Amino acid sequence: MKKKVVTTLCGTMILLVGMGTGAFASSHLQEIKALLNGDIKIRVNGEITPLKDGNGKAVLPITYKGTTYLPVRSVSELLDVPVNYDGTAKEVIIGEQQAGVPVKQEDFNTSLHTKDPALTKYGGKNYKEVLYSAPNSNIKYTALSPNGKYQKLVLQFAAVGKEVESLEIRDNDKNVLLKKVEKISPNSDLQTIEVDISGVKNIAINVTQAVDGGFIIPLDTSIYK
Repeated sequence: MKKKVVTTLCGTMILLVGMGTGAFASSHLQEIKALLNGDIKIRVNGEITPLKDGNGKAVLPITYKGTTYLPVRSVSELLDVPVNYDGTAKEVIIGEQQAGVPVKQEDFNTSLHTKDPALTKYGGKNYKEVLYSAPNSNIKYTALSPNGKYQKLVLQFAAVGKEVESLEIRDNDKNVLLKKVEKISPNSDLQTIEVDISGVKNIAINVTQAVDGGFIIPLDTSIYK
């Protein structure tokens, strides 16, 4: 990930994350009087860059008692660093999530989705919920939507019936190749493929394989971090 530097016209900054209304139901909150500060500018890699919320709407820094506060989510998008909020633990999580988040917790293409026990088993283990391309199926493609929240995709993948000639993982919005894996044998164990997805919102997974072959992607053990 490219290293980026943020500078402002103010000295000290503390970052604030955008959270839903339910996150504020706490006895530890204190009401304050602060100012939206339109004079503060954010410069990223030499260019003035406006802050935006998750919907693309412009947001302003807040000044309170000589300290300027910036929204974490806005700054994280400028720096390609994921940020999440755990409402249960009341934690703002910046950067890679060590435990990982199953890919099924975000949007994904459901064309190959199945919970059929006859199809979710591989290598003697039942993965319970998978993306499964059956042999003789013409569907050799699927898609995931991490929505720019994560730094890494840890994808588990196995060929079924026939060798996979190549597996390409692409940034679907920018049509940029993120990872290419060649020659995955159906006799191999489940493959674990790690991909840098910092700032990536939509992922395309393209499989080149004979029509009478297939593949399986477990949705619980394939994770975002």
